Amino acid sequence: MAVASSRTTQVRASHRTHHREAWRRIRRHWQLYLVLLLPLIYLAIFRYWPMYGVQIAFRDFTPVEGITGSPWIGLVHFERFFNSYQFWDLLRNTLGISVYSLLAGFPIPIILAIAINEARRYYFKKAVQMVTYAPHFISTVVMVGIILQFLDPRIGLINKAIAELGGAPANFIARPDLFQSIYVWSGVWQGMGYASIIYIAALSSIDPQLEEAAIIDGASRLQKILYIDLPGIMPTAIILLILNVGQIMNVGFEKIYLMQNPLNLTTSEVISTYVYKVGLLRAQYSFAAAVGLFNSVIDLVLLVTVNQIARKIGDTSLW
Repeated sequence: MAVASSRTTQVRASHRTHHREAWRRIRRHWQLYLVLLLPLIYLAIFRYWPMYGVQIAFRDFTPVEGITGSPWIGLVHFERFFNSYQFWDLLRNTLGISVYSLLAGFPIPIILAIAINEARRYYFKKAVQMVTYAPHFISTVVMVGIILQFLDPRIGLINKAIAELGGAPANFIARPDLFQSIYVWSGVWQGMGYASIIYIAALSSIDPQLEEAAIIDGASRLQKILYIDLPGIMPTAIILLILNVGQIMNVGFEKIYLMQNPLNLTTSEVISTYVYKVGLLRAQYSFAAAVGLFNSVIDLVLLVTVNQIARKIGDTSLW
């Protein structure tokens, strides 16, 4: 008993010492903790506190009765969504666009970063980086306007070129079979320069002695890329892949909604646009919250699953 009591006393003393040291560090560097406090407050107010309202997905919510006053109905809204005729179409469109975007958009920034890193002329390298990076700053509304102007059947540059070559102009944006390709590849063009920045930074952190040793051993440029550059940026690529898979159900709402029209709706209607139309335009708040919650749960499951797979296969994971 005396030994156990002595150990308990030692543990308590250690905890008190640790707490005193922690408060001493906070007082010494209070400016840094103050800067850290601002994003924490932002997360608490705009990310965590709104989770309180998720419960309306399980209630028959009406604004007059409020969240707590509305009756609890359980999984009724989820069952309604799963049994609706639009469920499989929405899921297919959402996953189709997301997987297409991931397959097309994930490797291209890596290729671009390696190409820029291999460029020998400094000004040429900076010019290419600036030109590919600039489209990222185009707003979604302007970007969709550019797409619609380029693909306009009467005055669009694409159709003008087709007419000059003897072809017949076409209304590309109205074709359901082309909607996903237009959405994905315009997004790849707009985002590949910005996405390549992190890979360029990862390439710059590779030990130059490895490249020098490879050159001395007679390695070609392709061999250097395959055996030094790609393995060097692979941990960064895996982390970004996990994060991208975790967002696979969150297809960009604004761009898709602005590109939609009655003719391409069969392939352009995704969960995010459906939630907007049902929740805000039709005022079915509880049903829209249930659909959005389902979407978020799928993202969470995918994120955890891919992270577990990455941790088992390699040494890189989020946690």
